[in-house]
Amino acid sequence: MNLQTLLGEPWSDYGLIDSGHGRKLERYGRFRFIRPEPQAMWAPAQEDWRADGEFVPGSDEEGGGRWFYERPVPAEGWPLHWNEVTFQASCTPFRHLGFFPDMAPVWGWMRGKIADKISAGDQPQIMNLFGYTGVGTLAMAAAGAQMVHVDASKKSVAQARANAALSGLEDRPVRWIVDDAAKFVSREVRRERRYDGILLDPPKYGRGPDGEVWRLEEDLPGLIAHCRQLLDADSRFLFLTVYAVRMSALAIGELLRQAFADLPGTVEAGELAVREEARELELPTAIWARWSR
Repeated sequence: MNLQTLLGEPWSDYGLIDSGHGRKLERYGRFRFIRPEPQAMWAPAQEDWRADGEFVPGSDEEGGGRWFYERPVPAEGWPLHWNEVTFQASCTPFRHLGFFPDMAPVWGWMRGKIADKISAGDQPQIMNLFGYTGVGTLAMAAAGAQMVHVDASKKSVAQARANAALSGLEDRPVRWIVDDAAKFVSREVRRERRYDGILLDPPKYGRGPDGEVWRLEEDLPGLIAHCRQLLDADSRFLFLTVYAVRMSALAIGELLRQAFADLPGTVEAGELAVREEARELELPTAIWARWSR
């Protein structure tokens, strides 16, 4: 399996300005932030970084840390835009800004996979599992898809709905569901539901609303097997991204290749990366695998 890179380019409200020495400097609208980035092992293009805030990690390699600010940053967040989607960015305790900008090329790719169905007057059924604050859901809803957005966090789903209102997309057909992703998918299988596409962005570890435990290495194969049962020969894609784990793109690519061996189409795998603005440098951020036809 040949590995590919899906490269995120800068856009008006986001850019990777510079990176190096284990950190990265990014712009989010009118604000600049420094965050830790272990894969930036090289030297930065510029030594003097000026930012509105920096996330300094704790001593625990599993997480922890806090934000330090040089200038005031709105605690309630501020709006950003990607194409037709408007959403709220904010400095979260988890070091990110409430969305994942390296997913932009994935949103564009998924929209391309259903464009002909939209043009023919169809309304493709797409599910976003672990949908978080809903930027991917809204990117697809804006293109004309009928969406099912699933996340175990009531707070994240509430933010996703608020982002839909910010975007003027609150009247689009989206089912907002607070549930454990694995349990929801297994129920959809029993209901004999069918989807045109599925996006999965699972965490390394998580808990469902009723205390269900998710461990990526243990639970991902079963979830993929159930997702396969929701897709058929007329479906268009399943896209899986994996962050912050010691796992290979080749491994998750083989997982999909076996799960989708009975369907026509192609299985591919590779890395997500973001292009730095200071140089023609590509910063890797995650691994991915996808089935499509």
